[in-house]
Amino acid sequence: MGWESLALGAVGGTIVGLLLTLFGGGGSVLATPWLIYVVGVADTHVAIGTSAAAVAVNAATGLVAQARAGKVKWPCASVFAMSGVTGSLIGAHLAKQVDGKALLSWFAFAMIAIAVSMLSPKRSEGDPDVHLQPGMVLKLAPVGMLTGLAAGFFGIGGGFLIAPGLMASTGMTLANAGASSLVSVALFGSATSASYALSGQVAWSLFAALVAGGAAGTLIAIPLSRRLASHPQLGRSIFAVMIIAVAAYILLAR
Repeated sequence: MGWESLALGAVGGTIVGLLLTLFGGGGSVLATPWLIYVVGVADTHVAIGTSAAAVAVNAATGLVAQARAGKVKWPCASVFAMSGVTGSLIGAHLAKQVDGKALLSWFAFAMIAIAVSMLSPKRSEGDPDVHLQPGMVLKLAPVGMLTGLAAGFFGIGGGFLIAPGLMASTGMTLANAGASSLVSVALFGSATSASYALSGQVAWSLFAALVAGGAAGTLIAIPLSRRLASHPQLGRSIFAVMIIAVAAYILLAR
């Protein structure tokens, strides 16, 4: 892969890292379209496998910071994530059997669903001291399984599904759910990318460029996030409209 492609990959990683830091869940969904339409990756499956690997690394990095801040509810997050890993492996296996063009169309519809989720008002109420109870496992496990299936099939982090799933199953706050969701995002991304890697469908040099760009994007976003703090919903709405525009382009260009 030439240096031009790697440079474009790094730029895409920077944009995704910046958006993820500013707006949270949903940012990683732009990685695959960027690889296909800007970088020029011809194989949809390679684009999905490569972006999933980068998402896993970015999530793991964010998880370290959130864990240090004490926001991760590890028992609840672990049950959800471990249940979802099996689902993500199944989803990735199914996706590899689907024609690339058809998969890209379904991916566009998933982008629209993510955008709609971002436009919905977020509730911050919940129990900040929630602890895992036996009854919660019966809710966490099946929801985690289905979320992992979707994340693996589309090669996305799935944060827009994981956080609401954790809140609905445990009653934890939005802040705790967002932080705890990174456990699942990291594991789902790792499982999905491992499945694609075994099939030779991960471009490792491009993966490195995405990760490097993502780190730069995170650093750039830190001062910007303070300016957007007073208008969080406005920023998320603008970002959601951008995701819908990209999804429409995918559907029209296929």
